[in-house]
Amino acid sequence: MNISKAEQRVLHVLAQGGMIRHRRGESGHIVEALCFTRDGHILANTGLPLFNRLRRRGFIASHGGAPYRITQAGLRAVRAQLDNR
Repeated sequence: MNISKAEQRVLHVLAQGGMIRHRRGESGHIVEALCFTRDGHILANTGLPLFNRLRRRGFIASHGGAPYRITQAGLRAVRAQLDNR
């Protein structure tokens, strides 16, 4: 499956225990989505279009209003990378 570098980066962070916190506007639609690493840092260059692509493809999901996490489909789509710490 073709995944862009930005999508790959976000999925890799989520696979390591990160999450995407979202904020809804007055109309109930999501207006902001920030990707947090497991250490609590914000991942740069993750905007609403990237979030919507991941959600539409079924790579991330939220249950009961919780932050978005990676799904089984997302885990299968992510390629292995070395941990660059």
